[in-house]
Amino acid sequence: MTEPRRAGLLPMGEFVTLMALLSSLVALAIDAVLPALAAIREDLQVAEANNVQLVVSVFLLGLALGQFLAGPLSDWTGRKPMVGLGLGLFAIGCIVAMSAHDLRVLLLGRLIQGIGLAAPRVVSLALIRDLFSGEAMAKVMSFVMAIFILVPLIAPALGQALLFVASWRMLFGAFLLLATSMGIWFAIRQPETLARKDRRRPSPRQLGRATLEVLKTRASLGYSITAGLASGALIGYLSSAQQIFQEQYDLGALFPVVFGALAASIGLASLLNGRLVSRFGMRRMVLGALRGFTGLAFLYSLVVLALQGHPPLWSLMLFLASSFFAVGVLFGNLNALAMEPLGHIAGLGAAIVGSLGTLISTILGMVVGQFYDGTVTPLVTAFTVLGVLALITVRWTETATT
Repeated sequence: MTEPRRAGLLPMGEFVTLMALLSSLVALAIDAVLPALAAIREDLQVAEANNVQLVVSVFLLGLALGQFLAGPLSDWTGRKPMVGLGLGLFAIGCIVAMSAHDLRVLLLGRLIQGIGLAAPRVVSLALIRDLFSGEAMAKVMSFVMAIFILVPLIAPALGQALLFVASWRMLFGAFLLLATSMGIWFAIRQPETLARKDRRRPSPRQLGRATLEVLKTRASLGYSITAGLASGALIGYLSSAQQIFQEQYDLGALFPVVFGALAASIGLASLLNGRLVSRFGMRRMVLGALRGFTGLAFLYSLVVLALQGHPPLWSLMLFLASSFFAVGVLFGNLNALAMEPLGHIAGLGAAIVGSLGTLISTILGMVVGQFYDGTVTPLVTAFTVLGVLALITVRWTETATT
C-alpha cells in the first residue's frame, strides 16, 4: 500500500485501526445500548414504553448538530484539537448518563454524547483525506470500512454481556473508559495532519453561503433528502428493534444474535457495492435498490396486515435482511452523488450534506418508532411510505441532473 505523503506518521496497521475505531464509536454508542432499553425503562420508571426509544433518537439528533460544525472547525483548529474536544464532550455525556435518575437527564447526556462523537466521526475522514488521495485513499478507506462493519455485529452482544454482570449505567462507564483510552492513544501517537499554513477560519457567512448552495443545487439537495428518507427507515427500526425482538417475539438474550445477523446484510452490501457500482453506475444502483426496497416493503405489508402485525419471525428476518441490503447499497452511492457538484466546497459541503441527511433521518426515525404498537405493522408501513417518497425524490432530482 502507498505510504502517507507526510513523514513521521503511524505505521499503517496502527493508523487504520485507530481511524476505524474513531469512526466506529458512533455505531457502538447506539447498538450496545439497545439491549439495555428495557432495564433503563424499568429503573427510571418510564411510563410510556415508546419514550425510551428517545435514548437512540436524541443521540442521533446531537450527532446531526455536531456534524455541521465539527468539519469546518477542524479546518481552523487542526484535526487533533477537534478530536480531543469531541471525545471530551462524549466523556462528559457519559458521566451525565451514568448519574441520571430520570429520563430527561439521561437524554441530556445522550445529546451531549452525540454532539461529541460528531467530531471523531467527521474529522477521522478529513484526516485520512489529508494524507491520502486517489487509489491509496480508497485502499485505506476499504480497510477502515472492514473494521467498521464488525461493530454493529458485535456491539449488542457486548452490551448484553455487560448487563449480565452489571447495571445499564456501567455501559456508559465502559464508553467513558474506551473514549479516555482512545483519546490518550490518539493524543500520544497521531501527529497533526493539517499544517498551520493550510488552516482557515470558518465564518458564519461561509457556512451560510455553503448551506444555501447545497439547498439550491438540486442534485445535492435531492440525494441528501433521499439518503435521509432511506436512513429514516433504518433508524425507525433501530428505535423499536428491542421492543420488537425482546418483547413482541420474546427473544430475550438472543436479541444481540438476531440484531447482528441483520446488521451483516448492510455490511455485505457495503463490501459488494464497490464492484457493483463500477459495472452498473451509481444512479442505476440507487434506482434499482430503491425499487427493490419499496416493492418488497409493499408486498410484505400486505402479508403483515393479513397476519394482524405478527408475521413469523423467519419471514420478518428475511424481509429486514433484504431491506437492509438495499439500504447498504444506497448509503455510499447517495452520499457520493450528493457531493458530486460540491467539489469546490468539499469540506463544508460534506458537513452540510451529512448533517442534513442525519437530521431528516433522525426526525423520521423518531416518528416511526413512536408509532410502535406491539406489532410490526407501523414499521413495515413506514418502509413502504418512505420508499415511495424516496423514489419520488430521486425522480425529481434526476429531471435536472440527466
